[in-house]
Amino acid sequence: MASVPIDSVRELRQVTVLPRGNSTTGLDQVRFSIEFHIPSATKKCSYKERVVKASVSDQRSILDIQNFDFTTTSLSAKAAGLPEIAAINTLTIKQNNARDLRIAAETELNDVKRELNRAETDVEQVVSRINRDETRLASGTGAAKELEQLQHELVSLAARRAELEEVELEIMMRVDGIKARIAELSGEESALAAEIANLEISKENALTIIFADLKAAADDREKTVASVNPELMALYEKIRAGNNGTGAAALIGNQCKGCHLTLNTVELQRIAGLPEDELVRCEECRCILVRGL
Repeated sequence: MASVPIDSVRELRQVTVLPRGNSTTGLDQVRFSIEFHIPSATKKCSYKERVVKASVSDQRSILDIQNFDFTTTSLSAKAAGLPEIAAINTLTIKQNNARDLRIAAETELNDVKRELNRAETDVEQVVSRINRDETRLASGTGAAKELEQLQHELVSLAARRAELEEVELEIMMRVDGIKARIAELSGEESALAAEIANLEISKENALTIIFADLKAAADDREKTVASVNPELMALYEKIRAGNNGTGAAALIGNQCKGCHLTLNTVELQRIAGLPEDELVRCEECRCILVRGL
């Protein structure tokens, strides 16, 4: 017997899997195509989903669980989007800006105070020389030329003193302006801090109510889940995870309340003919449809 190349083993296996003649069914082709990943077969046929049974009570309960989940999502979004939170963030930014400006002003004030100290020292030195020269001139001691020089020096020192005192006055005015700015910024900080504190209280009060509602929804969900078939619960969670949080919805009239699309007449007739414990899925959003509401 001739040996078979390794590359041909899969083809031989494929050939032997299919029944001979015309007895190959569509389901056989699907199983065959899925096992061996043959696109041509899977395009022609499709698997029907495994029929899942669920009591009417469990179906109603799964819809209740969906409502608890919607409530939880809504409450969580409400907690995250409280207007107090946005207001606190805005005011905190303003408060931080006021604080930064105050700190910068305080730094500037220290620098200007040092400048003022230097100016005061310069004035004191000139005043000291003026007093010394005036005392010497008043004593009348010394040659006439020296006394004349003292008089000229006193004139120059007086002019210098006037200049320095003007500089000193200008610096003192700057100090007063910076102090006023610091006081204004400090007042703004305090006002913002008080406003933020009030908003924090309001936020905490709102969150207390929301968290109480979240706990109530979680407790009710837990009790309801305990009464539902675990297999149905697992299916619901799987659908919900891949469907933006919607795993079950009511079928009201001809409309799926999950995707809000209408079912065609043929589909409605098919559903109407199913046993009440047979699980129905929306063809559009694939969520579990709960009938008879």
